[in-house]
Amino acid sequence: MNPRNRSAAVTARGEATPSPPSPLTSEVLGPIARITEEMWPGVPVLPVMSTGATDGLYLRREGIPVYGVSGIFGDMDDSRAHGQDERILIEHFYEGQEFLYRLVKALAGDGAS
Repeated sequence: MNPRNRSAAVTARGEATPSPPSPLTSEVLGPIARITEEMWPGVPVLPVMSTGATDGLYLRREGIPVYGVSGIFGDMDDSRAHGQDERILIEHFYEGQEFLYRLVKALAGDGAS
């Protein structure tokens, strides 16, 4: 059998369960922008929606906002996301951890970064 002649049928099972978007408030974006400026002066903060799936829809449907923030930079010339030898630079990993540490402290009300 020629593999090029194979076909597959896809059947939807159930319906999509949409959820409202999480609001981009100054309470959330303010600390993100401030800490980003402290760690990487001049780098803009741009809200984006990434592809993929999350369990956040269940929380959002119950009125609990959900956000995804990483603080990890990628190498534009060495994209290996979800492929063979997936990796990030060690420096970027540790910077991302420091960013998240400061952000959690700020969002928890510590005020320190």
